[in-house]
Amino acid sequence: MTRRPIGELRSQRWFASDDMRGFAHRQRTQQMGLRREEFLGKPVVAIINTWSDLSPCHSHLRDRAEAVKRGVWQAGGYPVELPALSVGEVMVKPTTMLYRNFLAMEVEELLRSHPIDGAVLLGGCDKSTPGLLMGAISMDIPVIYCPAGPMSSGQWRGQKTGAGTHTKKYWDELRAGNITQGDWVDLESRMTRSIGTCNTMGTASTMTSIVDAMGLTLPGASSIPAADSGHPRMASLCGERIVEMIWEDWKPSRFLDAKSFRNGLVTYMALGGSTNAAVHLIAMARRANVDLTLDDMSDMAGRVPVCANLFPSGEYLMEDFYFAGGLLALLKKLERHLDRDGMTVNGKSLGENIAGAECWNDEVIRGEDNPIVPLSRGKTLALLRGNLAPNGAVMKSSAANPKFLKHVGPALVFDNPAEMNRTIDDPGLDVTEDTVIVLRNAGPVGAPGMPEWGNLPIPKKLLKQGVRDMVRICDGRMSGTHYGTCILHVAPEAAVGGPLGLLRTGDLVELDVEAGRLDMKVDEAELQRRRAEWKPTAHVYGRSFAALYQRHVSQADQGCDFDFLSAPGPVVEPSIF
Repeated sequence: MTRRPIGELRSQRWFASDDMRGFAHRQRTQQMGLRREEFLGKPVVAIINTWSDLSPCHSHLRDRAEAVKRGVWQAGGYPVELPALSVGEVMVKPTTMLYRNFLAMEVEELLRSHPIDGAVLLGGCDKSTPGLLMGAISMDIPVIYCPAGPMSSGQWRGQKTGAGTHTKKYWDELRAGNITQGDWVDLESRMTRSIGTCNTMGTASTMTSIVDAMGLTLPGASSIPAADSGHPRMASLCGERIVEMIWEDWKPSRFLDAKSFRNGLVTYMALGGSTNAAVHLIAMARRANVDLTLDDMSDMAGRVPVCANLFPSGEYLMEDFYFAGGLLALLKKLERHLDRDGMTVNGKSLGENIAGAECWNDEVIRGEDNPIVPLSRGKTLALLRGNLAPNGAVMKSSAANPKFLKHVGPALVFDNPAEMNRTIDDPGLDVTEDTVIVLRNAGPVGAPGMPEWGNLPIPKKLLKQGVRDMVRICDGRMSGTHYGTCILHVAPEAAVGGPLGLLRTGDLVELDVEAGRLDMKVDEAELQRRRAEWKPTAHVYGRSFAALYQRHVSQADQGCDFDFLSAPGPVVEPSIF
């Protein structure tokens, strides 16, 4: 590619002028101990770092920032590290989804307001990937995403353990009385063995793998375990490559298009990825001016089966996936579905990047001829509509009990988690395996922020009977590490007047995944009467970021972005006078 002149770099508006402003910018940079020659006339690279002491998945990103800096210096750039909100899902309440848009705003404004020519984005935990990239796509300067990487594989008493997946599994066993409190405490210190994101195909690895296939990371970067020595080497390569991208003006708008998102969808389905990606991908696509809908995802889910044998749909962990050949090997097996001429951050097409990929374990990375979950048995993303979800609801039918994919049962409705938690383990609770458990007011506005409450607990009396799955419905989300017949993202949500708010305990609910239907068997006249009586019950915030969120967030089927941010528009540069 053609190298552009130094004078075209954004940073030179700050550093190159001979007026008082330029003098002040150079002076203050030298105040930090830098020589004039170390920054003047060089591409300035922002390292947007979501490290935090309260984000265990990102606890190594300060070290990775130093590796990125090495690469930037080596390539002749000037690296600057800028801290950003660390949206680590584990510690943040009620959910980091409430702050995904906050991070997107922060990234866009950090890049806009500073003398930045390009950026390396450090993240990995669930909402950090879409948040960082939404802001970067809107700003539209050269960027590379550097994923945090999954943690090392876990074992407990000879059994593989996946973060999140087995937490939920063993919690149910503890409640059922099948393991002891001592077992639970022992498990607590053994399951998560290292730095990095969840070692299952949860939301973190779903999103990093998708953006890898979309061309926003170095090829295969998403598969490298966080603790592997190859990970800091990859980070250093990100620093080196971003300098080249700046000279080439290789920004997202030059290569991120409908082909990129199609490749992301192929990857999403083949991985058996998290339902959360359905929300994030729509939000990212709108920032890139690409029309992407739930129907597009449903269509791809009907074409590409689950081929990665990874928890929670399969039986292996992310480290096994890496040693089997990683994402590039999976994409090679699925290349007939890919737009191979889609371009990527390294300046090559996806087809070129996967040309030499090999699979070293066909049990971990399977092909379409031997999928881990055939399409006839379930899909990564099943789209449901009906009088309970006019604008759509989703579920991962590949991780559900097949016997529930067509089901009719009476609803047991809860208006909030506190009510549910007080009641769910009552021995006298009127509930059977056929009951449909419902939690509402958990959506974008109702919670607010759409927390991961959707893997609703199974009543203790049923756990003791051996029940491990039931039909469950929520207008919130579910952790990508979890499993079960969980219907999520019901839109419109109950808090804004969606029909889920009209459902009552005892009403029959009908689920038919093959037909794509989710309905309550209540006649229209009764529903009209209930609509007339309905009043919102969700708390309305008068201040804080939650107030802004409730006023401007879209529904799940629209990506949960803010109405004033989702539409693409020209980058407004700051005034320097």
